Amino acid sequence: MKINGTSYRTIWPDRDKPGIVNIIDQRLLPFEFIIEKLTDVDQVVTAIKDMHVRGAGLIGATAGFGMHIAAATAPQHRLMDFLEEAGEKLNNSRPTARNLKWAVDRVLLEVQQADTVAERRRIAFETACQIAEEDAEFCRRLGQHGLEIIRDISKKKNGEPVNILTHCNAGWLAFVDYGSATAPIYAARDAGIDVHVWVDETRPWNQGSRLTAWELQQEGIANTLITDNTGGHIMQNGMVDLVLVGTDRTTRTGDVANKIGTYLKALAAFDNNIPFFVALPSSTFDWDLDNGHDIPIEIREGNELTEISGVDVNGKKQTVTLTAPNTRAANFSFDVTPARLVTGLITERGIVAAEEKAIAKMYPEHTGERGQERGQA
Repeated sequence: MKINGTSYRTIWPDRDKPGIVNIIDQRLLPFEFIIEKLTDVDQVVTAIKDMHVRGAGLIGATAGFGMHIAAATAPQHRLMDFLEEAGEKLNNSRPTARNLKWAVDRVLLEVQQADTVAERRRIAFETACQIAEEDAEFCRRLGQHGLEIIRDISKKKNGEPVNILTHCNAGWLAFVDYGSATAPIYAARDAGIDVHVWVDETRPWNQGSRLTAWELQQEGIANTLITDNTGGHIMQNGMVDLVLVGTDRTTRTGDVANKIGTYLKALAAFDNNIPFFVALPSSTFDWDLDNGHDIPIEIREGNELTEISGVDVNGKKQTVTLTAPNTRAANFSFDVTPARLVTGLITERGIVAAEEKAIAKMYPEHTGERGQERGQA
């Protein structure tokens, strides 16, 4: 997608220096556009944990490239041990996103098929690149499937703007390219359909106001920023045609873990008879889980609630405190929306009901012995 008219992906290997991976430091957006170079596993862990990169697909791709960096920098005599240690570090960086462990396990499985250090390093790099390419391609495909939902609404409205509510950032900044929830929006724009996006600010990291609104502006998509608590009001007043969100982990039964506040949007959509769709590449399914309550929910530092950062009128970065000293804060990062509130799941293979049998029918290769699949769809 584009930044100031130039196309970028969110992560890419350095062409001139093998073993180095480039990312966009999303903590600084939309005020600064900084490309950061990752050269060792600890830097990759920090990038994931401290949200230089974020979003299910991008976390997975970053973990894959982290394993490539580990392979490239490992001592020859203990490459596999080094890779397993790196994988453990990466898996512990953030707990909720399914794509992280999926990517680590995929690289480990592939490199075990080789016999020499050189082959293992080559395979680690090729697998990381495949993970990134698949993420972008799967998002593009699910965008085409989601386009049909928006097209149908547009026809019913006789071409009037289709008003879509998002939560958090499930855009290209959360994936390698296209995004999940935004992919159908971009596809609709390309198809000449008039769309308008209501953008939740998404406290406390403000991924909506800092990232989604900026991303949509870069792509020329009409959008309006709202507070997180406004969604129910505009749904009640007929101002929302569709709720479209992403997910960090989805059970095989269709329960969805996404940024905190998603569950409340789903409840409001259900009460107002508004379709609530979740967009995800299949790498985000957790085929071993059947109950959303078993999804680990990340709890982050309380200062993310009690402080806020931005720039002043002179363009200087500032962090200010919002609360009285010693205020206690509980910062749950995700919640779980039960499948009964989900109208459907938009995947790279099509739209499927948030129901175990329907999901299994669409992905039959994952219905055998659990834990044996390689996560490739």
